[in-house]
Amino acid sequence: MIYRSKAPLRIGFAGGGTDVSPYSDEFGGAILNATINLYAYASIEPTDDGRITIHAADKDVTLSFDSALELPTGGGLDLQVGAYNRIVKDFVKKPLSFKMTTFIDAPTGSGLGTSSTLMVAILGAYVEWFGLPLGEYDIAHLAYEIERIDLEMLGGKQDQYAATFGGFNFIEFRANDSVVVNPLRIRERFKHELSHNLLLFYTETSRESSSIIAMQRDSVAAKSGAAVEAMHKLKKQSVMMKEALLKGEVDRMGEILHFGWENKKQMAKAISNDMIDGFYNAAIEAGASGGKISGAGGGGFMIFYCPGNSRHAVIDALQERGGKIQAFQFSNEGLLTWRGK
Repeated sequence: MIYRSKAPLRIGFAGGGTDVSPYSDEFGGAILNATINLYAYASIEPTDDGRITIHAADKDVTLSFDSALELPTGGGLDLQVGAYNRIVKDFVKKPLSFKMTTFIDAPTGSGLGTSSTLMVAILGAYVEWFGLPLGEYDIAHLAYEIERIDLEMLGGKQDQYAATFGGFNFIEFRANDSVVVNPLRIRERFKHELSHNLLLFYTETSRESSSIIAMQRDSVAAKSGAAVEAMHKLKKQSVMMKEALLKGEVDRMGEILHFGWENKKQMAKAISNDMIDGFYNAAIEAGASGGKISGAGGGGFMIFYCPGNSRHAVIDALQERGGKIQAFQFSNEGLLTWRGK
């Protein structure tokens, strides 16, 4: 028997960064994101040889261990190892023996929430294997704890919830550490118009998000007026975006994205650079009405809203500078688990 799972990657539309401590702890945050048909996958095949083999197919990295209650981190596959350690500690209470294979449809560090989505997928495979009594909120919170507490990886909370729940969500991160996921009922014709007019563009660069998030965290901790005020406006942006989508005012997305992008750049200097600014300005000149970097910033994917039939001119302008357009569709489903042979 093989236990499998997949979880969708996400595009963050508004509020990015307000889910990161200490801002979310003190002021509360709000995010609007949507999952797409790019996924992280995990498969677990139990064995009886007393060994644990973990293969990250997208990285072509394989680690092998003797079965144990706890595996050492630091070998390059800490997400897989951290998930195993926590599942054994909290639920199984004994060493396991298996082969695990993981894969992600997008490069790590590209801004689509790859790391947290992979963590959710891995936990989903364990839930399927052992029939663990974990609901959506439980899985998302456990994924967050493993990444941010156990493995001490810097980052926010939105990706774990997006990957687990799926669809368009307005997610509130309250100052009492609670999270509320509000699914948005957006008419199908508005979704079709949105997907037609949105471009997902890969700059063919990646970045280490932790350094940018550390700058953001330090700015908030130091009570930097500009950074905190920018994050207040990003939280406001998520409400603006929610209202526009629910009302079907799809063409407002460009101006709302631009409003957010101008404020996001105030949170940390490394969020943008000459390359990103060049792509952004070229898209605007070609007819896009707004856009942003996806994720923490510094590289990876960008999104642009192209009203009317401007998408074709924007594609040409972007590709003249390098990079590539990534085709996508919105995904309504979150984490899925099943069994194979």
